[in-house]
Amino acid sequence: MEKSENSRLKKVLLIAYIIFSVAVFAVVLIITPTREIFIKVTNDHPYIMGFVKFALLATAGELLAARLGTGEWVLPKYITVRFIIWGIIGVWITYMMKMFGAGAAALIASGLIPGEGTSAYTFIKALTISVTMNTGFGPTFMALHKCSDTYLALKAEGRKNIRLKDVINSVDWTRFVSFTLFKTIPLFWIPMHTITFMLPEAYTVMVAAFLSMALGIILNFRKGAKKSAKKAA
Repeated sequence: MEKSENSRLKKVLLIAYIIFSVAVFAVVLIITPTREIFIKVTNDHPYIMGFVKFALLATAGELLAARLGTGEWVLPKYITVRFIIWGIIGVWITYMMKMFGAGAAALIASGLIPGEGTSAYTFIKALTISVTMNTGFGPTFMALHKCSDTYLALKAEGRKNIRLKDVINSVDWTRFVSFTLFKTIPLFWIPMHTITFMLPEAYTVMVAAFLSMALGIILNFRKGAKKSAKKAA
């Protein structure tokens, strides 16, 4: 009985966290005064806000992904560490977005990429940032994040004295290249980030966090559908 009550409480807390993480940003953007404060704080403290946005939203995405993957509300092991890792990723992405944005603007201004002074400038700049960021920075970021995830997964299994070699050998690099790099980048990340970079700068990191959350949900829903199909067969 006690175990059942603890399970129910954990389920309520996990759902409450997810709703809070999504709702807090939705409310901030809907109400004009809070939206203006959000933009000002984001502009004044971009790294802190980058940390907060990714830590909250991407962790919520992990909880939803775990629910879709297992069919139950579970708290992934080392969730606090994952929360911090996502926050650091948010800081890193904030920095990279600013750098690639300035680089794209400079390339267009110099004539190395056409579009200066045209009606398509915003789109061309957004596409340039998206393609450059996802083909240059993207694979490195994804590989490092894959390694950190794998390390935590090995720790959760009870493995000790985990070496870098153990982590690298545990990653399915064939799937990483064939699916993550060759499919999600051109079919999801480049189109979605192109749209993202056409938005006001204050929203780009937050939308990127929502996209990370959405992709995790989509992929785990796909895995769940495949498992159900196999059971039915």
